[in-house]
Amino acid sequence: MSKLHDSVHAVTQRIIERSRPGRDRYLELMDRERDRAPDRAHVSCSNLAHAYAGALEDQERLKAGGAVNLAIVTAYNDMLSAHQPYGRYPERMKIYAREVGATAQVAGGTPAMCDGVTQGQDGMELSLFSRDTIALATGVAMSHAMYDGMFLLGICDKIVPGLLMGALRFGHLPGIFVPSGPMPSGIPNKEKQRVRQLYAEGKVGRDELLESESRSYHSPGTCTFYGTANSNQMMMEMMGLHVPGAAFVQPGTKLRQALDRAAVHRLAALAGDTERSLARCVNEKAIVNAAVGLLATGGSTNHAIHIPAMARAAGISIDWTDLAELSHVVPLLARVYPNGSGDVNAFHDAGGMGYVIGELLDAGLAHRDIATIWDGDLSAYALEPGLDGDELTHRETGPSGDDTMLRPASNPFQSDGGMRLVEGNLGRACFKTSAVEKERWTIEAPCRVFADQHEVAEAFKAGELDRDVIVVVRFQGPRANGMPELHKLTPPLGVLQDRGYRVALVTDGRMSGASGKVPCAIHVTPEALEADDGSFGPLAYLRDGDMVKLCADTGTLSTEADLTSRDPAPAPAPGWGVGRELFAMFRQNADGAEQGASPVLAAAGL
Repeated sequence: MSKLHDSVHAVTQRIIERSRPGRDRYLELMDRERDRAPDRAHVSCSNLAHAYAGALEDQERLKAGGAVNLAIVTAYNDMLSAHQPYGRYPERMKIYAREVGATAQVAGGTPAMCDGVTQGQDGMELSLFSRDTIALATGVAMSHAMYDGMFLLGICDKIVPGLLMGALRFGHLPGIFVPSGPMPSGIPNKEKQRVRQLYAEGKVGRDELLESESRSYHSPGTCTFYGTANSNQMMMEMMGLHVPGAAFVQPGTKLRQALDRAAVHRLAALAGDTERSLARCVNEKAIVNAAVGLLATGGSTNHAIHIPAMARAAGISIDWTDLAELSHVVPLLARVYPNGSGDVNAFHDAGGMGYVIGELLDAGLAHRDIATIWDGDLSAYALEPGLDGDELTHRETGPSGDDTMLRPASNPFQSDGGMRLVEGNLGRACFKTSAVEKERWTIEAPCRVFADQHEVAEAFKAGELDRDVIVVVRFQGPRANGMPELHKLTPPLGVLQDRGYRVALVTDGRMSGASGKVPCAIHVTPEALEADDGSFGPLAYLRDGDMVKLCADTGTLSTEADLTSRDPAPAPAPGWGVGRELFAMFRQNADGAEQGASPVLAAAGL
């Protein structure tokens, strides 16, 4: 068994020490919640009758008492392709529960936004805060205190982090995430990207673009690029919160059904197991494993925000310095589109998460000794799921089936992970190196400053950006407008880069987990908007023409301009419409991106 890498050990120990007061308070709360959880035999009969009235086939078993009752918290809707399969899950899960003498009820539903639908639209300003809304909805669902375990049905961008944040407040119970898998692969990713760039250049029309997009996103299941949704699934495997190997098995297959059945049977068996409660599974080592997996696979930059938020919900503190130090020693083992040519289906076929976890464990880069929802430790997740007849099995994972997509730790794509911390007199930010050619890791050019991505698009169409330029898009942070993704910037900036210009993006907003080849410093903190203490983030003082340097090699984000003598730029007024005004309290209470940008956790003092 490989010795844990010294740097991984050092970062983990630092997180443990930093987190000790918060983690102790959290575990004390979970112990109290476990001890005071109501024995349903002593709950008012009226209360129980209300809870059992809709249970139909399970009423008699519930009234008899003694049976394990499992909560289903679902993020189902059928506009979101990844969640469409969940429509029939509750009825099947209830059948699986009855097979082992248990019952299951839908405890509640949560919202589930599709960032692919809201990209470039006003609704995107609700996206990040939908995570905290989902956490609140999960809390409401579980507040009935009628359950012995939690199924968490969610896949996409903000949904898994939100479900986990909410569920961790009920961490005295066991919890299992149940994915539904990716859609079959559509057109080649290079062809999709080619048509997008042609459209950005005005060389094809909307009909051609819609046809291309519809051949890519075409059926129920998760989108198959390696963005935030599929990075979520990777992390749930790295943390041991799935049935092993469940992440990337397609909907509607016999293996998918066997994995779902195994999840139900397993959660029923875990009821009352205090050593594998959610609070005990999600500890400092599990959080480090999530970060290591993110780096080793070139996962979504959105998780530089979500990992700190999820950790805080469990009383754990992790920051971007921790991520950067891990990135220095964790090699890049996977190239999945947009970082490579193949999608998550090809990744899974080449060995997938079983291969990645096995390599990380053998190299001493991941914590083997974590409590998972399965038997044993993380070693179980280095196996590949399969079927023996109708029975779920797990077998050894062989060598990589495609070395253009998956490589061993001894021969990685890069010697370090896919994310860097850049900092300087413009703040701290994240730079995703895994998708960017190394010769573009350093860009120094005059900046052009914008207040939103639509202004960038207009400047691009007018030919105003046809030069070496660092595009700065400010007032896009959590307190300004909810920190929307700025994925619409990818095609025009990509076109400029393809024309031979040296271009980069600097923003206090987010880029999609699907964003690719253009160098970006994102999540700049502190954000440009005025803080409660009257200070502004450095981006508020930049002006057109200021020289800006962005360098992933040296970790630099700086300007030569003297910002101290300037007045800050005025911030745009908060937007109204499509519900944005309802989220004013979220904007007012949100903390910084490095802390997780969570108004709910900040207001709760967590």
